[in-house]
This record gives sequence, structure tokens and C-alpha cells, in this order.
Amino acid sequence: MKRVIAINGGPRKNWNTGTLLRRALDGAESAGAETETVHLYDLSFRGCVSCFSCKRVESYRNGRCAMTDDLSPVLERVMASSAIIIGSPIYLSDVTGELRSFLERLIFMNLAYDPRERSITDKKISCGLIYTMNIPESALGEYGYTATFESHARLMKILGGSVEYMTSCDTYQFDDYSKYHAPMFDESSKRAWREAQFPADCQNAYDMGARLAEISPMQR
Repeated sequence: MKRVIAINGGPRKNWNTGTLLRRALDGAESAGAETETVHLYDLSFRGCVSCFSCKRVESYRNGRCAMTDDLSPVLERVMASSAIIIGSPIYLSDVTGELRSFLERLIFMNLAYDPRERSITDKKISCGLIYTMNIPESALGEYGYTATFESHARLMKILGGSVEYMTSCDTYQFDDYSKYHAPMFDESSKRAWREAQFPADCQNAYDMGARLAEISPMQR
């Protein structure tokens, strides 16, 4: 059975990012996949420490991160999956620090220092990326977000599979805007946008999950 694992890089399990990841897994399950969600904020781990154990000659082609912490079994399960769906809110123009540390560990252990090939692994894992953010879609290019997302997509191609990403913009940050000092935002406008757009974002996430689960090894 195909296995799809979702990685939640955000601190909230049931808000924008968590909801979209759940819908993506619903889509994967509709295509017959077994699914799992990992919430990075529940784990205790660090980013890459440049020990280079994964690049030693004796471990080439089966290199794995030598660090031992809460992320270690997650990395093993990711490498046993047919697809991974990663979600993160955008903080200070990039993904969360927890997700960045996860990506360091996952990608570097699969990255080859060889001009003939980029990847150490022979396995092909497809990837979907889901980003949630407060800025409107029209500002993605102006703030450099599109370039960031394309950079992440290039990194994920090291896993050898297909890569796609989606964005959910102008998100509703609070359940009650009256409790927070945020005068730059018009709560009624953001609520109207959420009611109109977020269901479509959820459908896009569902469709992404279904596509990733349906991709066969021969297609990747």
C-alpha cells in the first residue's frame, strides 16, 4: 500500500496549515493511501550539525542522519513513504524554524557531493508543499515569496519524485480580532475573504493529496 506522510511545520494543529494538511491526507486516502501526520512542534530535535556522517564512504548510498533524537524515527518513516506533504505558515518571509531544521536533516542526508548525480538515494519520493501566510496573493512576488517557494521545490527534487506546491494567502490569523492589537488588518474583509477562498484552498489541498498518492513508481 502507498504511504503518504504529512509534516506540520506550524505550531497550531487545527488552524490554517493543519486544516489544509488534513484535507491533503483526505485526498491521499481517497486514492487508497495509508496516511500519517507528524507535528514538528511536538518533537525535540535540532537541525543539521555538519558531522558529515551521512557523507562517509562506508555509508554512501545508504547514508542516514547519525543524530539520535525525536526526529530520527520520523526521517526513517519519511524515507519509507511514497509521498510527503509538508505544510508551514510563513514567518518572517520563510518557513518556521522547526521546518527548516527538519529540511536540513532530510535533504542533506540525501544530497550527493557528486557532479554526476545530486541524490544519494535511489528511492523516489514525491512531495507536496503547502504554505499559509497573511499577505495577499498579489504580494507574493513583491515580497520575494515566490522565489522562496521555488527554492524549496528545487531542494525537494533531491528526493527524486515529482514536486508541487500551493499557497493559502491572506489567512485569518485570530478567532477573535477584537482581542488583539492589529489595526492594520480589517477583520471584516479578512473574514469575507476566508469564507470565499479557504474552502477552495481546502479543495486544492485535497486534490494535491490525491494526485501525489496516485503517482506510480514508474511515473516518478
